[in-house]
Amino acid sequence: MKKIFLTAATAFLLLHSAFAQNLPKKDTTGYESRKLKLEEINLVSSYYTQDGNNAAVTGGIGSQKLTDIANVFDVKLTKYDSKLRKHTFGLEVGIDHYTSASSDKIDLQANSSASHADTRLYPSLSWSIENEKKGTTLAVGLSSSSEFDYQSFGGNIAFSTKTKDRSGEFTAKFQTYLDQVTLIQPVELRTGNNGHDQYGTASRNTFAGSLSYSQIINERLQLMLLADIVQQNGYLSLPFHRVYFKDGTVHQENLPNSRFKIPLGFRANYFIGDNLIVKTYYRYYTDNWGLKSNTAEVELPIKFNAFFSLSPFYRYYTQTAAKYFAPYQTHTIADQYYNSNYDLSKFNSNFYGAGIRFAPPKGVLGLQHLSMLELRYGHYSKNINMSSDIISLNIKYK
Repeated sequence: MKKIFLTAATAFLLLHSAFAQNLPKKDTTGYESRKLKLEEINLVSSYYTQDGNNAAVTGGIGSQKLTDIANVFDVKLTKYDSKLRKHTFGLEVGIDHYTSASSDKIDLQANSSASHADTRLYPSLSWSIENEKKGTTLAVGLSSSSEFDYQSFGGNIAFSTKTKDRSGEFTAKFQTYLDQVTLIQPVELRTGNNGHDQYGTASRNTFAGSLSYSQIINERLQLMLLADIVQQNGYLSLPFHRVYFKDGTVHQENLPNSRFKIPLGFRANYFIGDNLIVKTYYRYYTDNWGLKSNTAEVELPIKFNAFFSLSPFYRYYTQTAAKYFAPYQTHTIADQYYNSNYDLSKFNSNFYGAGIRFAPPKGVLGLQHLSMLELRYGHYSKNINMSSDIISLNIKYK
């Protein structure tokens, strides 16, 4: 646990010494500088741990114990061009390191195989241009993600426009992810003596379109409508997930090579006085694999004074099972597709916790540019004997 917070704290100290003397002073004349300037830096560190007894690697039974340490570094730079349009440039670099008891069972004979731990690196770049006079914004982004058995490259483009009175905003976004999956099979299903370089790969492509509309109803109420359409094609199974048939034989997970998803969402924020906000969210999801889900969430940020707030939250989730799911030793040879991954089973879950936000006017610990520190904790549990905990630290530097 100490490693997480030391990572964020060390990075902050290095950044503070590098930027503290160079940040431009705020211009009170109304003139916008055309020089590139640092807008903000965010450092987020988190520690995640889970346990359960439905590991897909071992056919829906066995330990799901896992730990993950994640660190994300995000920098935003801004400038105004000759037409007074605001350009925002973003660089984000994330790195996760996890250990997984279930992944270690890809090779059932190994006491500790190479797959028991992995590190994922995921950088991204973004650029947006905002015409504040017209109320329009155009944004584009590129991303990648790399780990031992998975490579992903992504791109997105978005356009948003505000209503004439600036009380509403419409946004349209398109995203694509082009992935390559390394086909690492369970050890007993392999042919030959394959090393990692000898495994084949398969492609998996995702295309998503998103529409949203936000509206300020009055000084207390804000609403947002969200709709997405997602199409996935290619190899949608995970090659090292086992499925045990009723006759005791073991097989490699087999799922269709196409999946169509439709999530629909709604947000409402209501301001009760100056010190309490009620944030609500609901989402309905359906896909052509037969999975349907409902998500309901509420968060209550309570502002105790100008720089300290507490935000308790609760989320309830429920889903039906995908038509290709069945538990350990339930599938038969008559099934065209088969899967024992309990992420596709019927279950409901609860996620609750709280966040503490500290943003004093003179900076955290008296450091002027360290504008915000937030600590969040959440506990997650499913009714199928699986639970997890996550704690995260967010430091903002402006």
